[in-house]
Amino acid sequence: MNGHEKSDPIVVAMKPANKAGRPVAEPVERRVGTKGNAGQHNTRRAQNRESVTQALARVRQAARTRKKERFTALLHHIDVDLLRIAFLALQRKAAPGVDGLTWRDYEAELEPRLTDLHARVHRGAYRPQPSRRTYIPKADGKQRPLAIAALEDKIVQGATVLVLNAIYEEDFLGFSYGFRPGRGPHDALDALVVGIDSRKVNYILDADIRSFFDEVSQEWLVRFLSHRIGDPRIIRLIQKWLKAGILEDGVVTTSDKGTGQGSMISPLLANVYLHYVFDLWAARWRRREATGDMIILRYADDLRCGQTWEARAWQAGNLQLPGLHVHLRQVSQGRLLALQEVPRRPHAGETPGRSGRIATATASDDPPARGMAEADRQRLLQLPCGADQ
Repeated sequence: MNGHEKSDPIVVAMKPANKAGRPVAEPVERRVGTKGNAGQHNTRRAQNRESVTQALARVRQAARTRKKERFTALLHHIDVDLLRIAFLALQRKAAPGVDGLTWRDYEAELEPRLTDLHARVHRGAYRPQPSRRTYIPKADGKQRPLAIAALEDKIVQGATVLVLNAIYEEDFLGFSYGFRPGRGPHDALDALVVGIDSRKVNYILDADIRSFFDEVSQEWLVRFLSHRIGDPRIIRLIQKWLKAGILEDGVVTTSDKGTGQGSMISPLLANVYLHYVFDLWAARWRRREATGDMIILRYADDLRCGQTWEARAWQAGNLQLPGLHVHLRQVSQGRLLALQEVPRRPHAGETPGRSGRIATATASDDPPARGMAEADRQRLLQLPCGADQ
């Protein structure tokens, strides 16, 4: 009963790791397929998610091995299966957009709706609706504006993010943590603690960009996307979302700035923009200019830079980003010390004397840096500053 038959393999084949790439998961055994199917690795199986994963894995591999490749055929990856995956990933109880559709409403006729949506996207008939403006309270008592997209816009944006992540996750640098698969705020905090504990870091440059999601240049964003995305249909989709506008108090407003904070596509677009504007510059500066130990960490529009010498930390803050709001903090035995504060310069258009301060520190004890500290501090104070996000 347990003897070898014709179809029984003599040697058990090994299955590659479940999660290819970095880090690699532990390999496990698999069963040999039926005779005649051994070479058919890309055949479509009952679970469509596997075929989608295989297709995106090929995009990821191409992005990893060809760093200057412009991907000219991406829209075909946004098929019904990927749209379904994007729909199932949405929050069931999320607030509806201007269409009033909830997740449960759409699920009731899911397959015909997805088939129709797929057809409209591929023939160019898909038109995004304006996002509904809402506000959520911030810790400082202010309100943060959010843009709630219509349900179908969330689906198409989510599917597009899955495709673009296959490319950009191979490009983004290691110190970028915000809104990336498998990374979160706790990972960023862990990296910061390890950097402070394991490196000779005495000063932390703490910066954020004022109203980044509302002020980012759409023109430059599209130019940055075009470095890797050569499919004009994907670029047009993104431009449609950027130009769809915001509905507030019955009025739709459009702008050539901003990414619509709160939309599915916005975090990825923000990371792409800051990858070219900050990350590549910071990596080059650390490699060619920085002296002593240095750590860099970015979570969306929040930046942290740790340096051994105070003057070098000030120099790292001289990147001319509009609305850059900077603090310098001293580190002692893994703790951030409370530092003397001086009034900051008002942001352009801001009323002088408005409350707001920038933390500074005394001159460094490092002899080569001591003479530079005051001049670098004064240059830093010339940067446009804004209120904390």
